[in-house]
Amino acid sequence: MMTTEELKTIAVDKIVDARGTACPGPLLEAKKSLGTISSGQTMEILSSDEGTKVDIPKWCMKQGHEYLGTIEEGGFFRIFMKKN
Repeated sequence: MMTTEELKTIAVDKIVDARGTACPGPLLEAKKSLGTISSGQTMEILSSDEGTKVDIPKWCMKQGHEYLGTIEEGGFFRIFMKKN
């Protein structure tokens, strides 16, 4: 997993803004958007739902993607993952 400082400088290929949607909304948005990026590319999911910071890492592990970390920022979460 990466540090907050490393995550802040990461170049993301896709940003999914799922703020304002409740679980499982952000996860569904992430699943949908995953098809739009290539293997090895990085995606950032923005979510205001507490559950997402648990759901996304679990889903990444299950699907074989790499969970890079989460930054908590002003009432929402920035969750980073890499598609494998």
